[in-house]
Amino acid sequence: MFGSLGLPELLLIFIVALVVFGPKRLPEIGRTLGKALGEFKKASDDLKNTIEREVHVEELKQIGANVSPASETVSRAEPATSVEPTSTVARNESS
Repeated sequence: MFGSLGLPELLLIFIVALVVFGPKRLPEIGRTLGKALGEFKKASDDLKNTIEREVHVEELKQIGANVSPASETVSRAEPATSVEPTSTVARNESS
């Protein structure tokens, strides 16, 4: 709906702002607008980071829930029987 602003549009906006607010208040309005945009960007970045962190925590919980039943199954299994290797000395003595 709104295309990109070119040089003629920006000049028109600047001239209208200059006429409406005057040359003394225009720098003050620019600073205020710049600070507001900076704080808005910081707040949106913080919100984005918080959401990403929460999603990561939920993923870790799901992975932990999937791993826990498998570890319980392994601990309930019977231990493997160990087979002692036959030494060459014992075989030689029986021969």
